Amino acid sequence: MAHDITSASNSHLGENLYERDYYTWALEQARALLEQRVEALDWENLADEVGNLARSEARGLKSQLARLLTHLLKWQLLAARRLKLGDPANSWRISIVDARHEVRDLLEELPGLKSRLPELFLKAYTAAVYRTCRETKSDRSRFPASCPWTFEQVMDDDFWPDSEDQPRRKPINRGKKTRKRD
Repeated sequence: MAHDITSASNSHLGENLYERDYYTWALEQARALLEQRVEALDWENLADEVGNLARSEARGLKSQLARLLTHLLKWQLLAARRLKLGDPANSWRISIVDARHEVRDLLEELPGLKSRLPELFLKAYTAAVYRTCRETKSDRSRFPASCPWTFEQVMDDDFWPDSEDQPRRKPINRGKKTRKRD
């Protein structure tokens, strides 16, 4: 019974400190964990905070995917402008390359997020469409309801979507003889 009172008392004190001074609470909880002082741990708030850490990492991955998809959508949508400026205008290219790198890093550091990729990719595409509409003043109807590319395509360093307004390039005839027509 005395243990229950102590635990309740510590929990109550920890909760007050958690609400009053998060920084000090976090430092005290870290110290208690390192020193393995179980009685000093604020279990409920610690559990919430650890859960928040995981959700934060998932939001970070979704954010990088949305950034990547936004720039790929703009790459495709504004191809005429991009080509007029000359591809060396490179800011979208740089952002696309950087976002791919960030996504790879996150998935390497946090392999548990791989199981959430389908869900996060879908949410990221929705966010990317809204962001692209806002930034380009385009109508939502210009974009497919679901992502036109797979995750693998989006992450492929050689993938650069063509504009929907441009005719598709014909395949290059490599080494095959062609007959001239009269």
